[in-house]
Amino acid sequence: MKKTIITVIGKDTVGIIARVCTYLAENQVNVLDISQTIVQGFFNMMMIVDANNATKPFEVLSAELTKLGENIGVSVKMQHEDIFNSMHRI
Repeated sequence: MKKTIITVIGKDTVGIIARVCTYLAENQVNVLDISQTIVQGFFNMMMIVDANNATKPFEVLSAELTKLGENIGVSVKMQHEDIFNSMHRI
């Protein structure tokens, strides 16, 4: 299984989760775990997804998610699990 971490950060607006999850479903990316919070109007979401059956290469998914985020006013980042773990190791 190719686990991938997706983070979404920005000002809260209606439909952020729906837009991101719809994109993932359309590209056969399965959401394994999701956590989201809203603090004083700011939205933060972290998802662990399985991109093993994705219809597009990782680089294309990542670029399209970044663009989707720009279109809805949030920052969306997609990283391989091992890179995410390396970046956040103390």
